[in-house]
Amino acid sequence: KDVALPDTMKRAMAKQAEAERERRAKVVNAEGEFQAAEKMVQAAAMMSKEPIALQLRFLQTMREISSEHNTTTFLPVPIDLFTPFINKSEPPKS
Repeated sequence: KDVALPDTMKRAMAKQAEAERERRAKVVNAEGEFQAAEKMVQAAAMMSKEPIALQLRFLQTMREISSEHNTTTFLPVPIDLFTPFINKSEPPKS
């Protein structure tokens, strides 16, 4: 037997389905943001232990800028200038 739902019921069901899709999309997005944040923390920890990693990342960024944005001008700054700031951010050793 065929059952016909009233239009108001169809609209209510469609709204509920849309809200559920949006909820799932937000959860997936939040999980992606969390994973990205974890990777950034890991990368920062690695770069703090290996100063050359920061220099390599800097050079890689310069290469990307020069190939993508031809009108961008960048001035390389020696990484040694940042060493005092990097050392200040480290917690005191007991």
